[in-house]
Amino acid sequence: MLFLLDGYNVTKGDPATRDLTLESQREALIARLRARGKDLLGTGKIVVVFDGDVGQAARQSDTYPVEVEFSRGQSADDAIVRVASRMPKEQVCLVTSDRGLQERAQAHLGARLKVLGRETLYDAAQRRTGAKSRRDGSADDDEGSMPKGANRITEELKKIWLEEEAE
Repeated sequence: MLFLLDGYNVTKGDPATRDLTLESQREALIARLRARGKDLLGTGKIVVVFDGDVGQAARQSDTYPVEVEFSRGQSADDAIVRVASRMPKEQVCLVTSDRGLQERAQAHLGARLKVLGRETLYDAAQRRTGAKSRRDGSADDDEGSMPKGANRITEELKKIWLEEEAE
């Protein structure tokens, strides 16, 4: 399975990353996927496509097992369709909330395409924390008024950043 993520569509919809700089949004998403991509999405290759040029890729060079692509003068949507089209027989899971992109990918891939909304990453992250729901429907996870999953995301980022500083 190939997991194709519409990078900024995901990060700009996430309450934990949408107010960060674009560079910080990219870094946060990639760090999360490196640490928990298999748990959040399943087994397969993960490719995140961002709008922008190759110059930004230098800062994203060590992203294994997540592959990062930049749209390089075309729209990220065009780049995503191009990447998906290179996989003639492989199942593709597109993570986006962009309906136009979903329709374009569907036209190219047909039954090989599965689509997950961008919020799936964050809903899945919340479900995997083990937080128990109260009778009123709110989560019992001490997040108060924070967005759903924000404490877990913050802890993931702290761990990654502290490990990088120690090196």
